[in-house]
Amino acid sequence: MRRLLAAPLLFVALILQSIRLALGQIWANKMRSTLTTIGIVIGVASVTAVIAALTGLQAKVLKDFETLGTNKIFIIPHWPREGKFRHFNWRQIRFTPRQFDNLLERCPSIEDYTLMTDRGRTVYHGVHSIDGARVNGINPSWHRIENRSVVDGRPFTLMDEENGWQVCLITPDVRDELRLERDCIGKRIVIGRRSYEIVGVVEGRVKGGMFGDMGSSKEVFIPFETAWRLWDPWIYAMASCRAPELSKEAQAELRFYLRQARRLEPGDPDTFRLEVIEEYQKVFKGFAMAVTAVAGGIVGISLLVGGVGIMNIMLVSVSERTREIGLRKAVGAKPSAILLQFLVESVVLCLFGGLIGVGFGQLFTMGIANIPGGDLLDMARIPLWAIGLSFGFAATVGVFFGMFPAIKAARLDPIEALRHE
Repeated sequence: MRRLLAAPLLFVALILQSIRLALGQIWANKMRSTLTTIGIVIGVASVTAVIAALTGLQAKVLKDFETLGTNKIFIIPHWPREGKFRHFNWRQIRFTPRQFDNLLERCPSIEDYTLMTDRGRTVYHGVHSIDGARVNGINPSWHRIENRSVVDGRPFTLMDEENGWQVCLITPDVRDELRLERDCIGKRIVIGRRSYEIVGVVEGRVKGGMFGDMGSSKEVFIPFETAWRLWDPWIYAMASCRAPELSKEAQAELRFYLRQARRLEPGDPDTFRLEVIEEYQKVFKGFAMAVTAVAGGIVGISLLVGGVGIMNIMLVSVSERTREIGLRKAVGAKPSAILLQFLVESVVLCLFGGLIGVGFGQLFTMGIANIPGGDLLDMARIPLWAIGLSFGFAATVGVFFGMFPAIKAARLDPIEALRHE
């Protein structure tokens, strides 16, 4: 029993002694050890910096996804690739407002929805104009779903919707570019060839995000019913489920409801598609993980180059310490002890380089986080798993490339080693 307990303790003591001897050798040859570990330092620094940058970018994109709303469902008309509907014209495939009657009563997981359409139009006020402004037809519920409120004036009312009145909401950017007064409520602008009365100013898009700047900030909104009567347009819808975790139930309810509303028979393909931000998030996460793995692997090749340097210097160390090895064997040291000593020395050398590499990687990460316009200040950081992975890979490199020199040292004949000059 005592022997069973003593064996692990002796092994631990041997490991600690080997580490002490390894640190002594590194300290005795500081310059050589530092130059030897440059490859490991560069490899670890590169891997950690690349992973930090990609992790920060992933966090930024996912945060921008969240600003779009993870509980939103976009409902879009769609031509199926097969079946009798694939040759239908757009008027047969498009949505009509009547198809969304009673949607909230039939889909309990849906909190709200808005019908939408949009077109690019030139907007005028006096001698000032905006070419290609985005004119959107919306229901009043759009404000709740998009979380963009009216900051001046009023939103559309039920009367605006039912009567299809020519009223509009504008963003601050439109107001400023048309040189309107700050209190522009009641003023009129021309959209296309029709005059609309401004009833409110709606807050602009959230800026600075990856998706916030994709759409134009020069937006004009008119009641959906007005757009439907004037344009006879291609429309789509946007719904919000009561909670993000109810997304699957909401999609199932919507699909069942729309198939009935569009009078699709069993076996007919859907003539619409449902798109949710959550699905794009999952796709992006998988893509980001693959990119991180590939980029980390490519950059990690430098660790293998550093490992060759470690093996080279360990072979030099074995050659220089041949007499020491012979003396240790002569006084009873086992080949396994010699093997372990040089193996531990190789691993310690790699871990020493890894520690310095993580330090440089942190400096690179701080530089990346402070790139002007990058918006990664709070997101680009080295994750703990990346540090663990770097040290683990460095230790593996130490074992792999230190094995040959260690075996060579362990196999030295003590008599020949003592004769070595």
